[in-house]
Amino acid sequence: MFSKFKTMFSIPELRKKILLTLGLLAIYRLGWNIFLPMIDTRMVSAFNTGGADLGDLLNQVAVFSGTQLDQMTIFGLGIMPYISASIIFQLLATVYEPLEKLQKEGETGRKKINEYTRYATILICIIQSMAYLSMLNAQASQQMASGGEQQMFLSACVGEDGRLTFAWYWLAILIMTTGTAFLMWLGEQIDEYGIGNGISLLIMAGILARAPGALQSLWRAAAADGGIHLGNQFGPDTLLLLFALFIIVVVAVVYVTKGQRRIPTQSAKHIRGRQVYGGNRQYLPLRVNQAGVMPIIFASSLLLFPQFLFAYLASNTVSEASWWTTFVREGHNIFSGSRSFTYVLLDIILIYFFCYFWTAVTFNPKDMADNLKRSGTFIQGYRPGASTANYLEKVMLRITYVGASFLAIIAIVPTLITNLMHVEYSLASFFGGTSLLIAVSVVLDLVDKIDAHLIMRNSKGLLEN
Repeated sequence: MFSKFKTMFSIPELRKKILLTLGLLAIYRLGWNIFLPMIDTRMVSAFNTGGADLGDLLNQVAVFSGTQLDQMTIFGLGIMPYISASIIFQLLATVYEPLEKLQKEGETGRKKINEYTRYATILICIIQSMAYLSMLNAQASQQMASGGEQQMFLSACVGEDGRLTFAWYWLAILIMTTGTAFLMWLGEQIDEYGIGNGISLLIMAGILARAPGALQSLWRAAAADGGIHLGNQFGPDTLLLLFALFIIVVVAVVYVTKGQRRIPTQSAKHIRGRQVYGGNRQYLPLRVNQAGVMPIIFASSLLLFPQFLFAYLASNTVSEASWWTTFVREGHNIFSGSRSFTYVLLDIILIYFFCYFWTAVTFNPKDMADNLKRSGTFIQGYRPGASTANYLEKVMLRITYVGASFLAIIAIVPTLITNLMHVEYSLASFFGGTSLLIAVSVVLDLVDKIDAHLIMRNSKGLLEN
């Protein structure tokens, strides 16, 4: 392995791309630690622990998006607004004819859609930052009313009425929006001059940056339980079990992510003069996990709305006994950070739904059958055209069920570890869910792109013996 890394850095072009990518990621990490103006950094952690519901929600958002909302930094929104805008335009392209025509125009159309995506990203940033600062404003007002040292983290930007001043409010919106726009630019520079997918690398860097803090929380929990000794809650047996479980989950994610259903195809023979062309037997690869990580992101994002709603209603509902109070209390218990059975069941149902939905959006069996027909390729036993399209659709429905089942299992692994082994969710999230899927997918894509450079120079890939 050391010799392969040596070969990798001995190629001038590849070395330049890798070093540039690392440098841009270092800039990203630097901005990760720059707080919004007039924030007392000593009081930020105290503020986060002050509101349990708000802190839990921000931590959940950060776990699957790589954002830093719970620390109030200039890159607090992360790159997720850009991802959201990209998803919106990708979905619109399937139902809005002008966008569909732009997609089919090639490079020119792609650049135009990217331009629209950037404008939409700025709009989403403004909306999200306003919503976040509004929650922050409400929390600051409650802390000002209750008194205590926790109000000090915003003392320079809170007026006499306990609310954020107008100037700071819009300055913070401008800074957070500009931060996300700068991250967009960083991602594009990595795409053009670095190696790997820039946006994906930024998300992965944000997710992995939470790993040291998660390990520290495990260490603190072990120390509070009397240290790492046999018989304790976090003894050597528990740590070995967690390590083995992590390896098993990673191997399973890699196996399913790279898994394919290969459909044999046959190309037609062409006779020109005395030469016979074509007639080759090939295969059509269909990914088992065609939807990727998107179903888990959609399901988690959708379940955040009732969490915010019931958290807000619970904080503003009187304690008098009534059907409304019972409804709010039960809803808050279901969608709180405890991950109830109902919450997990809804998560699984949404994952299955979005798996089929996203596969239907991104996979068009009719277009694929038409492309095979135009290239003179056919699937044995099926006539080109509608018969081939029906067969491809039937196969995709079956393998999508397998992919959805896999995503559902991966999504509930962190919840099972949290409830059964009493590990904090920030650490358990690295054993499954969106964080692990994104990290593994990005690493596999990065390895493939490095291997492409190595193979062009007659060198073995990173994973070859």
